[in-house]
Formats: sequence, C-alpha cells, structure tokens
Amino acid sequence: MRKLKAIWELMRLEHGVMIAIAIIIGAYIAEKTSPNFENFILTFCTALFLEASTFALNDYYDYEIDKKNKRIDRPLVRGDLSKNSALYLFLIFFPLGILSSFFVNFTCFVIALMTAIFAIFYDAVLKKIKFIGNFFIAYVMAIPFVFGEASVLQTKNFTLSISPAVITVASIAFLSGVGREIMKDVMDFEGDKTAGVKSFPKYLGERVSNFISAVFYLTAILISFLPFFVREYDFYYNNFYYLFLILVTDILLLWTALELIINKNPKLSFHRKLTLFALFLGLLGFLIGAITS
Repeated sequence: MRKLKAIWELMRLEHGVMIAIAIIIGAYIAEKTSPNFENFILTFCTALFLEASTFALNDYYDYEIDKKNKRIDRPLVRGDLSKNSALYLFLIFFPLGILSSFFVNFTCFVIALMTAIFAIFYDAVLKKIKFIGNFFIAYVMAIPFVFGEASVLQTKNFTLSISPAVITVASIAFLSGVGREIMKDVMDFEGDKTAGVKSFPKYLGERVSNFISAVFYLTAILISFLPFFVREYDFYYNNFYYLFLILVTDILLLWTALELIINKNPKLSFHRKLTLFALFLGLLGFLIGAITS
C-alpha cells in the first residue's frame, strides 16, 4: 500500500483527474454536447500517461534539489521509491502517451508530441532556469483545454481553431499556473539558491516575486468574469452555476494574492495546496457551467 501511495505521489495522479476535466471541458465547448466516450478515453490516456511520466522524470532530475529543500512530500526524498524507479516509470508511460494520441487524430498527436518533447527538455535542461520554466509549466496547465477541443476534430490533417471560451479558460489556467509556479519558487528558494537555480526570487527577491505572483492571480480572477457577462461565451453567459463556483475559486485565489502582497512571510506551503484546490473548483465551474447551460 505504501508503494502504491508513493507511485501516486511521484506521478501526481491528482493532476491527471484535473487534466481529464480540462479535456472534457474543451471537447464539450467544441461539440456542444458530451464528447465521444472512445475519444475521451484515448485523450485522457494520452494526458494521464504523459503527465505521469514527465512528473516522474521531473523528480528524477530534481532529486538533489528536493533533498536540499527537505521536500518530504516527494517519495524519492523519503526513500519510498528508488531514483531509478522514477526513470523506469517514465520509460514505460511516455511512449504509451504518445501512442494514445496517435489514435485520436493527427492534430492531437502533434500537440502531444511537441508538448512531451518540451517537457523532457524542461526536466533535463530548463530546470535550473526557472523563470523560463514557470511559463512552460503554466502552458502544460492550459494546453489540455485546447487538446480537448482538438480531440473532436474529424479531419486527418493538422487543424487548430480555438474558440473564445477555450482561449479564456486556457488563459485563466495559464495565468494561475504562472502565479503558482513563482510562488513555489519562493517557497523553494533556499534549496534552489545552493543549486544555482535561476529564478524570479534570485534576481528580484522574495517580496517582489510574491507580488508578481499575486498580479498573475489577480489577472486570472478578472478574466474569469468575462464568460458570465459576455453573450458570445455561450454556455457561461448569465449561468449562475458557473458564477457560484468561479466566485468561490476567485475568493480563494484572492486570499492567496492578498497574503502574498501584505504578509512578509506568507504560509506558502498552505497556499500551494489552497491554490490547487481553487483551480480544481474553477475546473468544476467551467464543466458544470457547460453541462447546465
């Protein structure tokens, strides 16, 4: 049981659940109905396998830094799994993810392959240039919505036409993701500093980095109201189911943003978990908003 728990933590499978919801949202917006089950399974497997494998590779490369940061939430640091086991899991799940995308359509295959290659490059090279890597991680949080919309395409050629609703939800995920990654950089600053990691707090200081993180959160909050008030957003226009869940999400993100601005020593580990929960609620808001329209 302990090993299974460690594998779950290594591959961050809770993120896989969030990715599945993001894919459904993208497909639902494009199709105006629930996505085809077979297509959904293939796209979900693509996202889950690639997410799991790249997180495993991430911890493989981050092992020494995580030890210095005393990240006991990481199973490799705790010794629950060997460092090589993370590499083996990557080698198993990564090709399965690429293969799954091939059977969806060519557009999804291209998106999956490009994202996966960048993910490996990030883990192997960009890990020590965090102020660039922050934006890549945020991209990874945003691309499942686009991937979900692309999954319903019937053409065999590469085609990518993104609807305004998908652009908006992906933008919210991207902005929140950047804010969350910068906040995590401040949290890991001491260990990163000894490892020579280039990050926002290294060049701008912890207080300024927290302020920049807060600005990204606040921008995401402002954008989240557009779908409710603008008629072109179809599902979400005057949809109070959507508004309720988004308001709860925004309150949690606002709490974090104000803490980062006002408090010199905010509880970053708490807000890291809080913002993940907030983003999950936001996903539910977009999903329920689409279903109940």
